[in-house]
Order: sequence, then C-alpha cells, then structure tokens
Amino acid sequence: MIKILNTQFYENQTWEKPLNWVRLPSNSLEMVELFDQNGYRLTKLEQAYSTVNEQLYTIHRDEKSIRKPWMSYEDKTTGPHLNHSFLFERKGYSGEALEQLKEFAKDNNLVHKLISYKGKWGIDFSMDYVDQKGNAMELIHFEYDSYNLNEVQDIKVRVEKAMSIVDWDFAAQLILEKKYEWIDLEFFEQSKWKTDFFGLPTERFKINAWE
Repeated sequence: MIKILNTQFYENQTWEKPLNWVRLPSNSLEMVELFDQNGYRLTKLEQAYSTVNEQLYTIHRDEKSIRKPWMSYEDKTTGPHLNHSFLFERKGYSGEALEQLKEFAKDNNLVHKLISYKGKWGIDFSMDYVDQKGNAMELIHFEYDSYNLNEVQDIKVRVEKAMSIVDWDFAAQLILEKKYEWIDLEFFEQSKWKTDFFGLPTERFKINAWE
C-alpha cells in the first residue's frame, strides 16, 4: 500500500534574508547560468539564498532543488512500483534579500531573472509497471504546480486520498486491457486518459516563471 510520509511544504513564498556579500563574486555569470524558467532546479545564486534562509536544497541526479519525499511504496522489481514521489518548491524574494538582488543586478542584469521570479510549490507522483511478459508503462504520472499554497495543498490531499485506496495490481491489469485506448495518444491526451481513470484533476505544470 501507499504510505503518505510526514513531509510538509515550507509556507513562505519568498526568501527575505540577504547574503553576507557586498557584491557578486567575479564568476557572477556562472552564479546565474542555466536558469530553469519552468522547473525547480536552482542556480548557484539561488542555492546561496537557500542556505542563508535555512531551507536547504537537496541533490538528486546532479540537480539541486528544494525537494522532499512525499509518498512511499514497497520496493519491487516486478509489477506496480513507485518511480518517484516528491514535493517541490522554489522561492521568490522580498525584504532585504530583494534589495540586495537589485544591487547585484546593476553589475549583472541576469539577476533580474531572480528578482522577477514568482515563488511556487509543486507535487510530482509517478507509479510505473513492469512484468515478466515484457510490459512496461507508466500507470500514472501526475504533476501539479501552483503559485498558491492553499491550492496545491488541496490538490495534494486529493491525490493522496485517491492514490492510497488504489489496488495497484488490479488497476495495472485494467490499464493493460485498455491499452488500445491510450497507447497512441499524444502526451497531454494520454495524461488526461490516466488522470480520468484514477479520478484525478487535470495536471498543470511548467507554469510561467516571471511576474
């Protein structure tokens, strides 16, 4: 059975504490390179603010982000198995941190990407299936992002309730039997087929990053 872990989002949408830097370091371009407009990967400058604001990022496959485990499932090498289940968040800036970034931006305009960023929260749940016959598929992969914590909390609870009562072996067999209905659908159409099957709301992710 699915086990819901006792992990929670940080409630703040912005970081307020500044760094103890007077100016950006000489490698300021490297500090903000590869800015992730749609996801949760943190630049080196964001990582620094994460540390000083005591909301530490984690490292997963070389990606640094604020990521917490959300649900768990028994470890299996055949049948239904959990690919991943995470809570994500990314912060905007206010107070002294925002004023500091504005000063940094005078030397490196790329810092405006952080200044204009709107903090968000997200959930990501993926249950897969394999068997000895060679079948391999996603049973459900559900992602939802929001700038509103209450909204994403409501969706989180709905997903937890729906996923915790699923008989995953039975669901997998039904989905296999109906494979002709979804296998040739494009990404978003297939996602809707799966969310409808499990009684979940429509996915929403990769929302606009900047205000």
